[in-house]
Amino acid sequence: MVGPGRYNRPDREGETVTATRTIKIDGRFSMHRGGYLESPTIAYETWGTLDAQRGNAILLFTGLSPSAHAASSPDNPSAGWWEDMIGPGLPLDTERYFVICVNSLGSCFGSTGPASVNPGTGERYRLDFPVLTLEDVADGGYEVVRALGIERLYATVGCSMGGMSGLGFCVRHPDLSRAFVSISSATRALPFSIAVRSLQRELIRQDPKWRNGNYDPADPPIAGQRLARKLGMMTYRSAEEWEHRFARERISSEREADDMFSGDFTVEFYLEAQASKFAGHFDPNCYLYLSRASDLFDLAEHGGSLASGFAKLRLERALVIGVRTDILFPIHQQQELADGLDKVVDDVEFARLDCVKGHDSFLVDMDAFRPVLSRFFG
Repeated sequence: MVGPGRYNRPDREGETVTATRTIKIDGRFSMHRGGYLESPTIAYETWGTLDAQRGNAILLFTGLSPSAHAASSPDNPSAGWWEDMIGPGLPLDTERYFVICVNSLGSCFGSTGPASVNPGTGERYRLDFPVLTLEDVADGGYEVVRALGIERLYATVGCSMGGMSGLGFCVRHPDLSRAFVSISSATRALPFSIAVRSLQRELIRQDPKWRNGNYDPADPPIAGQRLARKLGMMTYRSAEEWEHRFARERISSEREADDMFSGDFTVEFYLEAQASKFAGHFDPNCYLYLSRASDLFDLAEHGGSLASGFAKLRLERALVIGVRTDILFPIHQQQELADGLDKVVDDVEFARLDCVKGHDSFLVDMDAFRPVLSRFFG
């Protein structure tokens, strides 16, 4: 999140300001790996105006933890997670395009997930929630598009986990999107990323307060979440950035007297601050489900091979953006995705960016990403 929102309408005292809307899917929503949800809800936000032909819509899928609030609006003036990308004159220009950002099915920011109440029992789903996949997230986005009466999208855009959700969307609904933009994502997770996320999930599950998913929402497994977030931050950024940013700078304040291992270096303080910002603000079970969904996705499962998966696409254009220092979705995976798209899509661009901030560059290095996206949507 960068800077203040573009809108400055003051909140009325006691009122929660939100631009988030929801759709309720009538009847059973079948899940990709079995099971179903009864009339689930998908949260979303929109910016801009749908044109008379209903052909200027851009569908945006998020990473694992963001909500649908990608940018500020008159209804919610707080800055969104992609504030400098969505709005008048920005790459996703809301004077030209109608931008839709969906909160992933399985999340905890308005869409149905493990923290939601199961209408069949009156209790939270918790671990009774069916196996979640990014194909289910994609289908949640499809339901929003259909509810808005849109028959053809100008483009589908996805960042990180959202790139795989977007790819799944274009495979499962091949005639719905003219273009696809993948940012710091891939056709599937590699063993290193799977190992990291597996350890993150274990750290949460080993917290005594997790209680096999039956934790008290007012007293969740914070310690496990904090450790999981710290481990995640080590893969979201790069060693190259941290060497320049922190070096071996030490914390000036004295260590707590009762903990000689509480931290000596500023990089430790940074990780602690990031963990404190995240833990307690994202439901642990939702995190576990979405993390596993990221590992389960594999384009090759749509036809038996990557080539067969790519062959299902019906895109006119595609853009793949990757970062040299990304260790979560390495640059060679971006090349693999671009090469696969190039065999079935007439117009494919691969942008290799020399950012030092690793996987999170698409969130914190807007100056590098804006020109590429502006050309594509210009």
